[in-house]
Amino acid sequence: MANPRIKQKYVDDIVPALKEKFQYSSVMQVPKLSKIVLNKGIGAAVADKKLVDQGVEELSLITGQRAVSTKAKTSVSNFKLREGMPIGAKVTLRGQKMYEFLDRLMTVALPRVRDFKGISDKGFDGRGNYTLGVEEQIIFPEISIEKVNRISGMDITFVTSANTDEESFALLKAFGMPFVNKNKEE
Repeated sequence: MANPRIKQKYVDDIVPALKEKFQYSSVMQVPKLSKIVLNKGIGAAVADKKLVDQGVEELSLITGQRAVSTKAKTSVSNFKLREGMPIGAKVTLRGQKMYEFLDRLMTVALPRVRDFKGISDKGFDGRGNYTLGVEEQIIFPEISIEKVNRISGMDITFVTSANTDEESFALLKAFGMPFVNKNKEE
């Protein structure tokens, strides 16, 4: 089985460039993408249990890997939420499927976002991970607009082995993530 195009780019181009930029003594110090987690909270699932199944199905279609439903950890009486109720869906991608999803996200899905000018660089958590919020699941070509009964968003978290946000930003930028250009005034 051949390496995905983006993994080959990482091995051939990104590792040497980051090693030189951050003055690493070994290629093993170069940050890498560990996993991508897609998470979809479905607040209306309290009233309609079928929405969780639809969320799981949509995430499975988008990623090509079976998603699981997430359950409430605590009870909140104001939201009519009891502990253990299904309230969302998530899927964790690693290895080849992770690189293929990243490639599809950058080349196909993100350019389909309305009025797209780039993604924000404010989603870093201080430990080298980056979270991106997507407002509509219909940007993915796997989702048929006719079959969608409600537009919903999701969070996509990129977990890296980087120690700082600067290293993580350089890694994701090298992969080709379309961050907003701060220097370009409008």
